[in-house]
Amino acid sequence: MNPFEMVIGIVLIVTIGSVVRSLLGLRGDHKGNEYAVHDRASDDRLVEEIRRLRDEVKVLKERQAVIERITVEKESSLEREIERLRDQ
Repeated sequence: MNPFEMVIGIVLIVTIGSVVRSLLGLRGDHKGNEYAVHDRASDDRLVEEIRRLRDEVKVLKERQAVIERITVEKESSLEREIERLRDQ
């Protein structure tokens, strides 16, 4: 076998392996050479989790705004009460 045939053989083997992996739904793990089955359901779960976390952050920001408003109102009402007591 000459070097040209060997290179063609290696390229052919790698190409066939890539095609078979894609047909079986396998994808490479970037942390190693392990392969995992690509699970569409896990992607859907991740999207749902992201959506849920965004909604939770939105609710928490609204609650923080309410707490800030209450705090400011209490401070201003406390100042008014102090001024009222001074005026007496």
